[in-house]
Amino acid sequence: MLASLHRVVRRDVEAGRVLPDRAVVRREWGEQQTRQALADLALAGLSEGGAAKTSVPPSPRLVPEATGGLPVGESGALAGVALPVGAQPVWTLSVRAVAEAVGQAMAVQGAVCVFGDPGRGKTAAVRMVLSEVPPGWKVTWVPVAVRPSVAGMRRAVFDALALAGRFPHTSALADAAVAGALGQARVLVVDEAQRLPVPCLEYLQSLWDHPGTRITLVLCGAGSERALARLPQLASRVVAWQEVPRLTGAEVASVVAGFHPLWRTVPAPELTWIDQSCAHGTFRTWAALTAHLQNALLTTADASVDRALLRRLFKRVAPPL
Repeated sequence: MLASLHRVVRRDVEAGRVLPDRAVVRREWGEQQTRQALADLALAGLSEGGAAKTSVPPSPRLVPEATGGLPVGESGALAGVALPVGAQPVWTLSVRAVAEAVGQAMAVQGAVCVFGDPGRGKTAAVRMVLSEVPPGWKVTWVPVAVRPSVAGMRRAVFDALALAGRFPHTSALADAAVAGALGQARVLVVDEAQRLPVPCLEYLQSLWDHPGTRITLVLCGAGSERALARLPQLASRVVAWQEVPRLTGAEVASVVAGFHPLWRTVPAPELTWIDQSCAHGTFRTWAALTAHLQNALLTTADASVDRALLRRLFKRVAPPL
């Protein structure tokens, strides 16, 4: 048997085949296990009631076990998301779809584009999904200025990474510092990505293509998919295009009731009427209407949630057509 093994090795060497280094094989195997674990988290199926099914012990995951499960502060606030007092984030079907898309991108260190009309909750969904990430991963949010330049984008990434020291005086030094910080597994989130011109998108692509970086790129914003269309080289690297649609009529009642206690005493047909008359499945409109309703109930004696009051509030949250 040893002679046969010797002949096989000699044949492969003579044929020019390089035998893999054991350390390299082990590292690749470990990375594959990590990618598979992330993929399993992202692809966790949904139960009939809408909650994700998992069979692993409690640990950081991208898809929660229950519809209300979300690590938030004592006030119910989620970092970076403005909500009315008493409101809490809700894991809608759209949020779960974003979780699956981001998880799949993390599994292969690819890119994901989260898009949809304004006010549908894209940023909130991404923040909810990334509120817990697997061990070894970090999340960095990169702000996008109005009409950004490549120099401004470079500085924004440098500052978002909170790198020590002053900003380097040359772009080469800045890029080297950024690439070094991106050598560990990291989700780089660029919100309002629709503002990015092609040169800024090319800069982000250069960071992602750098051989020393390990980035999952999340591009989020209303029109971000159109911005990416201007740079096919980067668009071709997107492993998941995830739209955040309007709330459907079937889910409005349960989602809004979970969003704020004010709506839990309102009959489902009335919630449907509110959505059809004003909110039209837009989460931002529901949040604004909730804040106005809270104020009206606190400042007006004997106020009640009736259609007369709601019609007055509709005019405050929607401009005249």
